[in-house]
Amino acid sequence: MIAVIATLVIVSAGLFAWISVRPASIEAETASLPPRPPVEVVQTLPALKAQLDRWGGSGQFTGGVLVARGDQVLFRQVHGFADRRRGAPLQLNSRFRLASVSKQFTAAAILRLQDEGVLSTHDPLCKWIQPCPAAWEPIRLYHLLAHTSGVPDLMARPGWGMRRVTPATSSELTEESKLYGLQFVPGTKARYDNAGYNLLGAVVEKASGLPLHDYLQKAFFKPLGMADTGYDDDQSEVVMGFANLGGGGPTPQPDANVSIIFAAGALYSTLDDLLVWERALHRGHLLTPRSYAMMVSDHAPADTPPERGRQRRDWGFGVFVNSIGQRVSPPFSDRQIFHTGSWSGFRNLMTYQPDQDVTVIVLSNNFHQRDAVFLLSQQGMAEALGRDVPTAMAR
Repeated sequence: MIAVIATLVIVSAGLFAWISVRPASIEAETASLPPRPPVEVVQTLPALKAQLDRWGGSGQFTGGVLVARGDQVLFRQVHGFADRRRGAPLQLNSRFRLASVSKQFTAAAILRLQDEGVLSTHDPLCKWIQPCPAAWEPIRLYHLLAHTSGVPDLMARPGWGMRRVTPATSSELTEESKLYGLQFVPGTKARYDNAGYNLLGAVVEKASGLPLHDYLQKAFFKPLGMADTGYDDDQSEVVMGFANLGGGGPTPQPDANVSIIFAAGALYSTLDDLLVWERALHRGHLLTPRSYAMMVSDHAPADTPPERGRQRRDWGFGVFVNSIGQRVSPPFSDRQIFHTGSWSGFRNLMTYQPDQDVTVIVLSNNFHQRDAVFLLSQQGMAEALGRDVPTAMAR
């Protein structure tokens, strides 16, 4: 009897400890968030305003920019058209296709399920995907999260041009990934991988019992009041994306087919919904401290080389960490947690500097405005931090 009582005490203590580290409900966590700021033009960063006025007026930039320090919005402005064909201007609450900025939401879903005890980032992929190819047996979920699994990316496969325009289901994408061998031993290299994130989406569906985008709505978007964020289907009222093709000016890009990147790049959102997300994520309202630390840590092998001669970035879960201000002139060295996105007429960058709690969000509905998006993001970041404001990309 004494042994039984001792066992019950130990089990009870273990259960209490497990409950104590579980996250509170997101509804409870987000109740303490400050109210959303009014959606209005704010222009307290004069250097950024001057640059955006020049580029917006000349057509070198079309999209929106938001900069916030803590709960204070320092800058919010849009330039250009939601649809040039109809002459419809962008609004402050226009919905943009996020492309790969979406990855951090899939990563957060996995980490949230870990916090709830449903799965572990150390789980074998084959625990959740069955039948499972023998080549996948060494893959753990953290390999997929950090792009170190060796699963070939969609764009690295034969027939990408046809696959790009052909709708697919989650299960079809999983079955297609099973057809290809690994590019390297899991954990030995880091190589950007949309297919890996689609597999993570399939894991979320299996573990939660919900379609991925229903789970994101239930777990994050509805509790946070992100009513303008969701899956980019044909009913989502996303603004038209454009691309500068053949020297003929901006050309509409109406055929997104985000079904093939359903967990890697299929979300839409607005400037202010993304600010809500950034505040909740980085202030500990969504994940336990352990899971958040995993998200922003470097999981790439130590010998991972820099890319294209740039400073090596840290490969987190759905985000990267680097001093990306080194890529502009004059440079600045603050470390930023960021991700870019580009797909079917859109080009985006969302970045966060934790030391001064500065968020910068730049969303563009023109695929070929990569440098403009990057420079605007770093001008906004530098000005908010009190650094010298860059005027050009570093070459």
